Amino acid sequence: MTDLALSPPLSRPWGRLALRWLLFTLLGVFALFYLMPLFVMVTTSLKSLEEIRTGSLIAFPREVTFEAWKTAWSGACTGIQCEGLRPYFWNSVVLAIPAVLISTFVGAMNGYVIAQWRFRGANLIFSLLLFGCFIPFQVVLLPMARMLGILGLAGSIPGLIFVHVIYGIGFTTLFFRNYYVTIPSELVKAAKVDGAGFFRIFWSIFLPLSLPIVVVTVIWQFTQIWNDFLFGVSFSQAGTQPVTVALNNIVNSTTGVKEYNVDMAAAIIAALPTLIVYVVAGKYFIRGLTAGSVKG
Repeated sequence: MTDLALSPPLSRPWGRLALRWLLFTLLGVFALFYLMPLFVMVTTSLKSLEEIRTGSLIAFPREVTFEAWKTAWSGACTGIQCEGLRPYFWNSVVLAIPAVLISTFVGAMNGYVIAQWRFRGANLIFSLLLFGCFIPFQVVLLPMARMLGILGLAGSIPGLIFVHVIYGIGFTTLFFRNYYVTIPSELVKAAKVDGAGFFRIFWSIFLPLSLPIVVVTVIWQFTQIWNDFLFGVSFSQAGTQPVTVALNNIVNSTTGVKEYNVDMAAAIIAALPTLIVYVVAGKYFIRGLTAGSVKG
């Protein structure tokens, strides 16, 4: 009787352990499946064209070479590649940094006003901004092109910055509004009693508390702007194109010998900034997303 009574509790830890190992195995399989394209890209970029033609797609390179990376970055006029990604990469840097900073600041101000400074029509304005988040990119191409022409910004990097700031304000306002409604309104009332004004309350109280949502907004905006292709190809011209447009031109070139190793190296170079951002700040991104989920 005693042995029978003890057997169920002894079997439970083994069951939980087996379930845990099964879960880890499934997650490992999914991770390998997800990372396989990245593995193929990296190994292909490190191979010569001859090895790509004669070897296996998923095999490690027999002889590591970085010639494809040099061609993809600076261009070496080998085959079809005469211009690398370098100037377009810096175009994207010059484009993304101010667009992220401006849209984040404007979104913070909008969220602060809508969440804490109640006024007539605040809900309507927020609804319109939220509606703007769901307008497809294709719908705004013609009116935005007309507006850039009127402002004299067509085909320029400042024009692209303007486009991304305008299109990103809806998202940044949503992020900051949802975060700021969790901050007690008593802080604002106490600051008003002490004589603090609109901007003083924002700079001294709300902005120091905004680090989690600032990280979320910066990562979101940087990823959207850096990876954008439609606005880049529609509102830029030769010399102002972002890296995604240059990558498309390299990959879709059809003359000469197709250099798959250069294509893969170029794709990795174009994706490296967003990958680094997520690796460095990914955990802060998750924390920031959940920080404003208590009160809404």
